[in-house]
Amino acid sequence: MMDMETRLRMLACPAAASDMVLDTDAYNEIDDQFAIAYALKAVGRVNARAFYAAPFTNSRSDGPADGMEKSYHEIEKLLRLAREERPVFKGSGRYLADETRPVDSPAARDLAERAMRYRPEAPLYVVSIGAITNIASALLLNPSIADKIVVVWLGGNAVHWHDNHEFNCSQDVAAARVVFSSGAPLVLLPCMGVVSAFTTTGPELNHWLSGNNALCDYLVSQTVSEANTYAAGRVWSRVIWDVTAVAWLLNQQDVFLKHRLIPTPIPEYDHHYAFNPERPLCRYVCHVHRDALLQDLFTTLSS
Repeated sequence: MMDMETRLRMLACPAAASDMVLDTDAYNEIDDQFAIAYALKAVGRVNARAFYAAPFTNSRSDGPADGMEKSYHEIEKLLRLAREERPVFKGSGRYLADETRPVDSPAARDLAERAMRYRPEAPLYVVSIGAITNIASALLLNPSIADKIVVVWLGGNAVHWHDNHEFNCSQDVAAARVVFSSGAPLVLLPCMGVVSAFTTTGPELNHWLSGNNALCDYLVSQTVSEANTYAAGRVWSRVIWDVTAVAWLLNQQDVFLKHRLIPTPIPEYDHHYAFNPERPLCRYVCHVHRDALLQDLFTTLSS
């Protein structure tokens, strides 16, 4: 069991550039691409060591395996556009069947091995912006990594929200329960009610990003094209909440995100959180400084 002093130290925002891996359902929608680009371009502020393709199921996939494969290729496309090279690992082709059996995959195996190189004083930050299947599987494969990593997860909704039926959490509740009960320090970024405030618009994207580089042009075109499928000719804004998970690693002096400590909630299968005040503390993000973060994102991507 991790002592309180160690947990609190690991839950503090890193003071310097830290190693991270990014687990992403990159083809699910357009916000993952912004998060991947941010992680790649924040040079000297964060070290993106590897990317994991996460499963997802919606209208853009035929199921979790297809969603994972499409995400894997989308990550590779973004790396080419950014002219960067990083290892990319395929993740799970299905969700956890229960809370005891991992889904073996190259991503889960890499994390289970990679995390062993780290220590509580300088942990590996595991940023997850999709269903958290790969992370849960790695913890089940090698539970000892729990005291060598900090899991930063964008998932679930705010604790005051009326339910927890959020895309990332609802796809694999069993995986969320594994991670939340693993003992690994957790930074939780809730979607509705908190990071749902992090939006952008077409005029902002065109003004700040268009014409700067191939990666920026791709992000703008993808976002505007997607918005035109449901809001052509109308006012629109688009939430790009996945960016906030990467922003946690850049949040010195709380310039982008406000947060507090709470007992780690328990994701239930009825799409609600249960609460136990005796659970280990987690870091709960409760507010986004939208303009400050958007300015930093645009500046970083344009450089």
